[in-house]
Amino acid sequence: MKFARFVFIGAGVWGVVVLTPLIFLVDISGRYYLPPTSYPQFFYGFMGVALAWQLVFLVIGSDPLRFRPLMIAAIVEKAGFIIPASVLYARGRITAQDASAAIPDAILGVLFVLAFLRSASARPRTPSRP
Repeated sequence: MKFARFVFIGAGVWGVVVLTPLIFLVDISGRYYLPPTSYPQFFYGFMGVALAWQLVFLVIGSDPLRFRPLMIAAIVEKAGFIIPASVLYARGRITAQDASAAIPDAILGVLFVLAFLRSASARPRTPSRP
């Protein structure tokens, strides 16, 4: 369980540290793409949802056995960016640099799968009824 705890707490802390400054650096992405001020509801909506998921990761990390079913949702959350970025890159719709933004999520996605699989053996067994 230490592995799952480390992975999810690490992911949550890292996500908060990486995402929070983006809220205040909204103009930086506007140098390369349409400025987020053109669609503020999507930008700030994305940031809110992304930060909420970091809290979910911290909750999972607080008690991985209890919150093990949420690990499946966390894996799907990571796949929700990895798969589209990979497909868009394969079809030539985004650059390698843009696709590389999915690498941290891919690493965390693999770690989430490993934590999920490893936590299965740590689940308490209920005694069978006679």
